[in-house]
Amino acid sequence: MSGSTGVENQMNCQLSARLPKDPREPRSLSSSSPCFPITLKFVDVCYRVKIHGKTGDSCKIKRLLGLEQKPSDEILSTEERTILSGVTGMVSPGEFMAVLGPSGSGKSTLLNALAGRLHGPGLTGKILVNDAKPTKHTLKRTGFVAQDDLLYPHLTVRETLVFVALLRLPRSLTRHDKINAAESVISELGLEKCENTVVGNTFIRGISGGERKRVSIAHELLINPSLLVLDEPTSGLDATAAQRLVQTLAGMAHGRGKAVVTSIHQPSSRVFQMFDTVLLLSEGKCLFYGKGRDAMAYFDSVGFSPAFPMNPADFLLDLANGVCQIDGMTEREKPNVKQTLAVAYNTLLAPNVKTCIDASPSLGDNMRFVKTRENAHGITSAITTWFSQLCILLHRLLKERRHESFDALRVFQVIAASLLSGLMWWHSDYRDVHDRLGLLFFISIFWGVIPSFSAVFTFPQERAIFTRERASGMYTLSSYFMAHVIGSLSMELVLPTAFLTLTYWMVGLRPGLVPFFLTLFVLLLYVLASQGLGLALGAAIMDAKKASTISTVTMLAFV
Repeated sequence: MSGSTGVENQMNCQLSARLPKDPREPRSLSSSSPCFPITLKFVDVCYRVKIHGKTGDSCKIKRLLGLEQKPSDEILSTEERTILSGVTGMVSPGEFMAVLGPSGSGKSTLLNALAGRLHGPGLTGKILVNDAKPTKHTLKRTGFVAQDDLLYPHLTVRETLVFVALLRLPRSLTRHDKINAAESVISELGLEKCENTVVGNTFIRGISGGERKRVSIAHELLINPSLLVLDEPTSGLDATAAQRLVQTLAGMAHGRGKAVVTSIHQPSSRVFQMFDTVLLLSEGKCLFYGKGRDAMAYFDSVGFSPAFPMNPADFLLDLANGVCQIDGMTEREKPNVKQTLAVAYNTLLAPNVKTCIDASPSLGDNMRFVKTRENAHGITSAITTWFSQLCILLHRLLKERRHESFDALRVFQVIAASLLSGLMWWHSDYRDVHDRLGLLFFISIFWGVIPSFSAVFTFPQERAIFTRERASGMYTLSSYFMAHVIGSLSMELVLPTAFLTLTYWMVGLRPGLVPFFLTLFVLLLYVLASQGLGLALGAAIMDAKKASTISTVTMLAFV
């Protein structure tokens, strides 16, 4: 491990914060405007999870040998698994940091912890925002983009971002200002060409993967975050699309004073050159932290260098996987490679990293000043009122769910069932009770199972989106639930009305508008009960397959 002195000199205090010229300048909610600087520090972050299970080994042996088993043989065993182990680093305003590492190295766990999405007794260490513990005020300034693009498939790009702006931006802004903010973000991320195209998903053709990722990023840019955390933003993108996306993120950091943290699985050499700081993880341990341009020199100083010129990112990931090059031949899965690099990091880099973090300037005073200033101008005021949230969520629900509720196949199903029942009981004698019992039973079966079966998928399917939006503080739980109840139930009443309008007069039930409307009233109440049961089971079980089975059995039992 020669050259430690030179490495120490290279790594000594290269972590100074990049502050905007004047943090007291007025702030706007436009994502292109400078934002208040945030310095994120994380020191000795560890995360452990406990895995519970039964040993059962002694029971299996005794069972094979035919011996008598005791209840004490099957005891609960608790295994503690370490996901993160003493990870330390810092992200300054205007800095672009990349977290590298193989799958399962703890990248996503670290980013969730830094973004305030990870809690529990298993998380230890210090995570500081401007030398203070994260608060609701600082979390509102943090944007988190998950690895999966959680978007409504039937909404266009513009509709998606306008609804987010209406829900997330403070009520001190007018509706016109919020729409302008959404259009500004669309222009900044180059989404003008697809703004009127539906997002789509696996079954619905929509925008491309790169555009979907930019829409997810636009979600968070609407609030002009000071800290932007992204988990695998380039996954599923080709090299050119990934480079353009990373270039956009680097521009946000360097040009607007944002602290940007992202995890990237396999960056190209062009992408690697854009990183200001690199954090390399392997099995939850840190193998390197420092400037990206110093990575190759550091590993060369500890005895690891590539046998031929190669992408620095590929070389770092090889080392994190325990793969090294010796005399032009590859030795895979060498256990001493990771151990040697971990010891080298703890010996050479870790002390200097902690020293530089402790010596970095504090922004606590500026934070208090700007917080007071923004409260005076109402910028950090509460989000929209409960009734406004209900109206916005209801509007979004109707736009999204109308494609499913009035799908051509479903409309055909209802009309076909209506015509079939009308033809089977065509102008039958309404005084024949036994004949009418068959018709009523058919209607009960059809409108008891169909609405409940469809409703159980509502909450389980939207659980991931709901969790993300609730973590961002977009709305309250009660407003979300009431919007779904009102919207779902109202849309489910249209098709039963059409069904009964055709069937009632084809069958020749008791003539007159009063009997017809009484029959319709009873049928709609029945549909509401069926729909409500489906929503309740879906929300309680949160497993669409189990909930649909229980719902079907329950409705059949009550028929």
